[in-house]
Amino acid sequence: MILAIDVGNTNIVLGCIEDGKILNEVRLHTEVLCTDAEYAIKLKQMLEIYGIDPKEFEGAIISSVVPQVTEALIHAIDWISGLTPMVVGPGMKTGLNVRIDDPATLAGDLVVGSVAAIAYYGAPVIILDMGTATTMVAVDKTNSYIGGAIMPGVKLSYSALSSGTSLLPDISISAPKKIIATNTVDSMRSGAVFGTAAMIDGMIDRMEEELGYECKIIANGGIAQAVTPYCKHNILLDSDLLLKGLWVIYKKNKK
Repeated sequence: MILAIDVGNTNIVLGCIEDGKILNEVRLHTEVLCTDAEYAIKLKQMLEIYGIDPKEFEGAIISSVVPQVTEALIHAIDWISGLTPMVVGPGMKTGLNVRIDDPATLAGDLVVGSVAAIAYYGAPVIILDMGTATTMVAVDKTNSYIGGAIMPGVKLSYSALSSGTSLLPDISISAPKKIIATNTVDSMRSGAVFGTAAMIDGMIDRMEEELGYECKIIANGGIAQAVTPYCKHNILLDSDLLLKGLWVIYKKNKK
């Protein structure tokens, strides 16, 4: 059994994986100011809830977009389990051919999501991740990562809209009954859900036009389940995509 950890800007997802099966999964809030010891306590407490002894893990792997948290987790995992976790980054075996201007700048979560999409669904594929940022990346017919687009996340955008205006409130991201809404809150929700869905549909059309062929579309991230059902394209939701990718990469790099 391994411990797989995906660190996002908002949440940390932990998964206990054995033979490719995710046995347990838990989310923690990403806290940049947490110390090594504090993360060690959080991890140990979470594992104890599921009756798991940290010493039972054969290995661990981390993907992170928050460097400060990465270092704290490396030390925390070593502290509670005696393991030095793999960290997704340049030099790791992924099986992914990265064809962008500077492959070393590619974020770990985009690598992990792409590896998982290829392994579980096949290429060509467009991977949509809707978290703090909304990312859309493309893997072509040759299993090559060829790039993508980054947009502000839905919650981030509407939080900025609320804080930057006097009369617009903070809202939950849920679909109103009508696109043409008749009050302020539903008007904002219409833009957040239907507007974002239209943007995603439009970006998929443009990406497929640029590629010259249709792709599978795989989505993950906290907001995806609220928005993608209203897209016109057939989009498959996989909330465990990154944990699956971490498992695949761990196997490729296991000594």
